[in-house]
Amino acid sequence: MRFVILLLAALLALPVIGVLGAWVALDAASWATLQHQWTTVLPAYAAQSLWLVVAVAVGVAVVGGATAAAVTLFEFPGRRWLEWALLLPLALPAYVLAYAYTDALQFSGPVQVALRAWTGAEGALWPDIRHVWGAVLLFTVSLYPYVYLLVRTALGEHAAATMEAARLLGAPMRRRVLEVALPMARPALAAGMALALMETLADYGVGSYFGLTTFTTGIYRAWLVMDDRMAAAQLASLLLVLVAALLWAEQRARRQLRFAAARPGASTAARPVVLRGSGVAAAWAVCGVPVLLGFLLPVGWLLRLLWQEWRLGDSPVFEPGYLQRFVEWSWSSFRLAGLAAVLALLFALALALALRRNEGWLARPIRWAGQLVSLGYAVPGAVVAIGILLWTGLVQQVAPQWALPALVTGTLVGVVYAYLARFSGVALQSVQAGYARIAPSIDESARLLGAGTWRTWLTVHMPLLARSSMAATLLVFVDTMKELPATLVLRPFGSDTLAVVAYQFARDERLAEAALPSLAIVAVGLVPVIILSRTLRAR
Repeated sequence: MRFVILLLAALLALPVIGVLGAWVALDAASWATLQHQWTTVLPAYAAQSLWLVVAVAVGVAVVGGATAAAVTLFEFPGRRWLEWALLLPLALPAYVLAYAYTDALQFSGPVQVALRAWTGAEGALWPDIRHVWGAVLLFTVSLYPYVYLLVRTALGEHAAATMEAARLLGAPMRRRVLEVALPMARPALAAGMALALMETLADYGVGSYFGLTTFTTGIYRAWLVMDDRMAAAQLASLLLVLVAALLWAEQRARRQLRFAAARPGASTAARPVVLRGSGVAAAWAVCGVPVLLGFLLPVGWLLRLLWQEWRLGDSPVFEPGYLQRFVEWSWSSFRLAGLAAVLALLFALALALALRRNEGWLARPIRWAGQLVSLGYAVPGAVVAIGILLWTGLVQQVAPQWALPALVTGTLVGVVYAYLARFSGVALQSVQAGYARIAPSIDESARLLGAGTWRTWLTVHMPLLARSSMAATLLVFVDTMKELPATLVLRPFGSDTLAVVAYQFARDERLAEAALPSLAIVAVGLVPVIILSRTLRAR
């Protein structure tokens, strides 16, 4: 059984191996392609990707750190509501934000119409959102919850007690926050920033819709437009190097999180500082603006688009044909996401059990397999898609009788394979967190009572892992519902998902028709946000 698990883990790692393998067979033609990219498009891809990363890093650090400090270190009216409301932008993919804001801020939109009527001007008065700075804003308000969650947890350990000690020593409020509380959360801040930047580099929807020249958009342009698989592989490998660097920084920061943990017996009597007057207004501004920009305004605008289409009466959105296709898109999305979630859960349960046993000569390879699968979530969907096509194409050249590309290209098998390669790590982490709460002595007691491995797993482990398994299934389901790049390349013909049709409608400037599938994605994404907010409140 453990040998089968190793084979499955190796299969999930093949997309990354396929991308890196492009450098192994670097012949004269491949070297010429690399030199051509270096003198033409590669500097632009690198410059804009790095500029986007730096700007988003600053944005999520400021917004996530400020909001976490506000709800953790201070007490003010509405703080309990803002604690969970700050998580709402997690439900919106960045590309949905891009569709909503583009329509709202276009020349004929109500914002510019009102500004022209107020000022008497005739030209555009609002800066174009479809720009790198617009992308920075959207990524910031969409991804800051990663920083908010980790910094809030770090500050909640004993920041209030430490600030109270600093107050007794005569430190003013500004110094207590900037020099005492926030430095304690630096590892959590770095870890949250790394997670947000990995999502930024993996994005395709915003970059393609805004016409940005990033590594991800370059990969698709090289593969689908230029029909140059070597150029696409080289760009994918460079993107993989950037993501690996961010992943290393995130893991290094997480190892330092232990220094922010509360000491046993530490005092928890200190309470957050009570704000009054202008302090309450400032706290609401700091916490309310991200929620407004990252969730309330875009969702409200998408609902407004649907309401306007309903008032028109003859809108294609509410025609039976469109609604029938919407049901088909929803079924396709739920079918793919449900199948991927169940398979990812089964694989994660088997691998987590093998890791828990940790015995025999396969113990070390099993640990390596666990680490390899856990890294899958950090691999962008573009890299996974290109990696699958590369290694299947190589197999086709070596053994054409297998017809492997026909099995994974434009089929249900290929899409689910890409989902498992990218999101099995999410399920594994959740299941391992559940196993961490099951004492090893329980396994020993079951063994002494005559229960074998499988009976122990079915009758002891599975009931105790019920909540973790449900969380793992839900997280993979939501992630696959929002996944765009890999689905766009590998999806079955005539079987579009909600994410794909929302992108296609928005690309064709049919934003009203993109509103309904976008809202469906948001509705599904709200489920884990609600569960996460209840979990944090329970603590």
